[in-house]
Amino acid sequence: LCFVASRAHGACTALAAMEVVITGLFFLLYLLKLDRRLSGLFWPLADIFNSVIAALFLLVVCLFAVIIKTNNGTLAGGVFGLVLLVLCVVDAVLLFQKISLGGPRGRNTSAK
Repeated sequence: LCFVASRAHGACTALAAMEVVITGLFFLLYLLKLDRRLSGLFWPLADIFNSVIAALFLLVVCLFAVIIKTNNGTLAGGVFGLVLLVLCVVDAVLLFQKISLGGPRGRNTSAK
């Protein structure tokens, strides 16, 4: 929203919109439990890949936005983007720790 309000470069706005759409699609995928129906892809690994790619894109775009700082909106968008970058990295690390590549893919509901 900050990039749109400040009329920043198209790349900044396009990246932010793209990440909102992709994150929304992953949210719907897990919410509607489509990941269980579409079992051909290991969805948590795809989610990790998305987080890492998003973090790299955000690093480049937000550093440019903070360095150039055309106006206060661009600066705010860059700072919020850097916060989002940290959240993407945390998401990737937590998901990577949670998945087991060699073990079963189902949920363990038995409590011992």
